[in-house]
Amino acid sequence: METMENNSLEAEMSFEAALEDYLSSDFGELDEGSIVKGEIVRVDNDYVLVDVNFKSEGQIPASEFADADGAVSVGVGDKVDVFVVRKNEMEGTITLSFEKAKRMQMFDQLEEVQEKNSVVTGRIVRRIKGGYTVDLGGIEAFLPGSHVDLRPVPDMDALVNEEFEFRVLKINRRRSNVIVSRRVLLEEERDSKRSDLLLTLEEGQIVTGKAKNITEYGVFVDLGGLDGLLHITDMSWKRIRHPKELVQLGQELELKILSFDKENQKVSLGLKQLVEDPWQDITAKFPEGQRLSGKVTNLVDYGAFVELEPGVEGLVHISEMSWTRKLRHPSQMVRVGDEVEVVILGVDEDKKRISLGMKQVKPNPWEIVAEKYPEGTILEGVIKNITEFGMFIGIEDGIDGLIHVSDISWTKKIRHPNELFQVGDTVQAKVLTVDQDSEKFTLGVKQLSEDPWSKVPSNYPNGTIVEGVVTNITDFGLFVEVEEGIEGLVHVSEISQKKVKSPSEMFKEGVTIKAKVIHVSAEERRLGLSIKQLQEQEDRKKPREFRSGGSEGAQQTLGDIFKQLEDAGE
Repeated sequence: METMENNSLEAEMSFEAALEDYLSSDFGELDEGSIVKGEIVRVDNDYVLVDVNFKSEGQIPASEFADADGAVSVGVGDKVDVFVVRKNEMEGTITLSFEKAKRMQMFDQLEEVQEKNSVVTGRIVRRIKGGYTVDLGGIEAFLPGSHVDLRPVPDMDALVNEEFEFRVLKINRRRSNVIVSRRVLLEEERDSKRSDLLLTLEEGQIVTGKAKNITEYGVFVDLGGLDGLLHITDMSWKRIRHPKELVQLGQELELKILSFDKENQKVSLGLKQLVEDPWQDITAKFPEGQRLSGKVTNLVDYGAFVELEPGVEGLVHISEMSWTRKLRHPSQMVRVGDEVEVVILGVDEDKKRISLGMKQVKPNPWEIVAEKYPEGTILEGVIKNITEFGMFIGIEDGIDGLIHVSDISWTKKIRHPNELFQVGDTVQAKVLTVDQDSEKFTLGVKQLSEDPWSKVPSNYPNGTIVEGVVTNITDFGLFVEVEEGIEGLVHVSEISQKKVKSPSEMFKEGVTIKAKVIHVSAEERRLGLSIKQLQEQEDRKKPREFRSGGSEGAQQTLGDIFKQLEDAGE
């Protein structure tokens, strides 16, 4: 009996031990917060049941297994890793998560990447404030804008949906924060290439690079870890205004190393040095006086640049564009792109300057005019313009002659030429001067006839009695016309023996008077007249008794007699 009880007790203890062992093997590792293996036993539209050897299966939302298109990516019998969110042994229920298991495994991998300083591949999914969101295969990381590239990115949106390799900078599991950098990898790559490049670079070497930045003064070229400067003056033998005329951003370039400072890691590059200098032996190629054609490449205030051959330009100064036109700007004669004929005026090989002329292609019209119309020539021309100081007459193409207002008439006082002439009138004139150096051509109308003043001294010598009409009265005298165009002046002091305050009180314009010529000069064009002296002359011609009146006259006569006697006694 005792033996039977002992056997029963041992059997009960063995069953409890076996049950303990069973339960321990099935449920002992299902700790909350751990990742366990599970098998999918059922897939519905909303949920997926996963068996993890617990009292009951775990129910996980089907959305956690959805792919990019929204379809569930697992089936019955698939083995998956799941995260134990919580379990209730009393009720026999368990809560699982596929996404959390995946995230934890990803964080483990990222921590390993960070620890080993290796790289992770990710896809930029969208722009956010301060940078981008990057998908690292289920975990979203932050990529700061300053860590996108070595230089600021011109078009930030262009990087969205692009895949790149990144370095993990920081991980915070609790906040689920991950920060990555692409710039760190680029810097490491650049430094590695730079080190290799510094060992091989030397002056005169031909290298290739990519234009990474364009400024007004040149182009910065990435040689593969080291930037070199291609200055604008080393881009082309011809004149360019901006590097963009020859190079575009991102363009691959073949260049020559002009100088290399290894210590400061500075490289000067040249593009034009890859071709022969077109200015070499330029004097022999373009001798002075040679006539050739070229294309206008640029206009400036002082002239036009003309390309004679690739890389060789000359300047046509504005003063060398036309013999006759006074230009304010070269655009009045030429435009960029025009083909023009020019003459070589001078070549400075050292300064790489060529002086060109356009007007020298044709004969100097001033030489033709000087030969065709020597001084004294009488010609006819049409009035093209009238100003206060004279009239411009068309002579030859582009050359006008000036008739000054003072050369219109010998005798008439003309205030403005339009008193006698109008634009379009044909006039006859005499050539007075032709000055090629000053480009002046002067004409005269009055010179077609003899100067009437040249005969005045002979027609009106001193002492001549003239008769004329008062044409003008001033405070200082009378102007008297003795013949057409010839006026004399009776000064106020020559009007009367008595003091005259105002000539207008004694005379009126239009009246005819007589006067005596007291001064004449053809050079000065002056004719001096005197009424007073004429009166005195006429008085002397009268008998003495008629020249003096009354007792006063008798007393004068006696006085004269006594004076004569006294003079005789002495």
